[in-house]
Amino acid sequence: MPTYTKITAMGQYVPDRIVDNDELATIMDTNDEWIQAHTGIKTRHFAMDAENTSSLATQVAQQLLTKSGLAATAIDLIIVTTITPDALTPATACLVQANIGATNAFAFDMSAACAGFTFGLATADKFVRSGQYQNVMVISAEVNSKMMDFKDRTAAVFFGDGAGGALLQATTNPAENSILAEKLQTQGDAEVIHSGRVQPITRVVASNYPQTDAFYQAGRDVFQFATTVVPEQMRTLLQQANVAPTDLQYVICHQANLRIIEQIATNLALPMAKFPHNVEKFGNTSSAGVAMALASVYDELTGPALITAFGGGLAYGSVLIQK
Repeated sequence: MPTYTKITAMGQYVPDRIVDNDELATIMDTNDEWIQAHTGIKTRHFAMDAENTSSLATQVAQQLLTKSGLAATAIDLIIVTTITPDALTPATACLVQANIGATNAFAFDMSAACAGFTFGLATADKFVRSGQYQNVMVISAEVNSKMMDFKDRTAAVFFGDGAGGALLQATTNPAENSILAEKLQTQGDAEVIHSGRVQPITRVVASNYPQTDAFYQAGRDVFQFATTVVPEQMRTLLQQANVAPTDLQYVICHQANLRIIEQIATNLALPMAKFPHNVEKFGNTSSAGVAMALASVYDELTGPALITAFGGGLAYGSVLIQK
């Protein structure tokens, strides 16, 4: 009997510390008017002190357990998508596993930049459909603030910290299947967006110590990619699934920039009312943004929804879902 994937719970979390545009203007050459005009962002949340990526992801994992009524020991797999892990190793997902006591699970991280949640959903779907795994968490968590160069207003004004995630469970009822179609792509581009580059050593000396670079993006190139290539992928997936854009209840886009979301809506000839967005309050939370936006409307979902995200790689992915 075939196994299908059902999304049974969603969760989201942001740190308490709110940073508005006026506060950023005190440490870099910018102002509230410029930021809102170019990005639509008013505030963002930053993790502070001991709160790190695994902390945010753990908050979401606990919400998923509470909403589903599952014990942590019932979880088979935890996937955390992030480009801002606590460390290169161990995986942030392993820290979440330990924090919630998911002793029967295995866990790993996935790096697909801001497209992480779509890549994570598609990957988790395969594990569930294999018939071996019943309960899988996909959590996207980012502490972008720790990777920013706060002298670079072209990047630092965009980003915030947050986490969102989904619980996927196995079902044998095809009517309960949540993952309808997917399309994942990359372009093999290492220059438009990059973060955390670690350089090899040049000589063997005692002073060698690993260092990483801050987040960088070529803003104009990102905007062009997001408003031309990405909508074409969205249309292709919908055509392959025999779903018209007008059939969609929601289109949940990567929360990179409100102006990009508006342009995608125009490109698809759909009203902004179909595009849930949180970027004004939370900024660009990388892979977490689309998961958080979906979590905010999932309880009211009655029709198909298209999730689309894009980021470094250049990676871009679209997943068509239903509740």
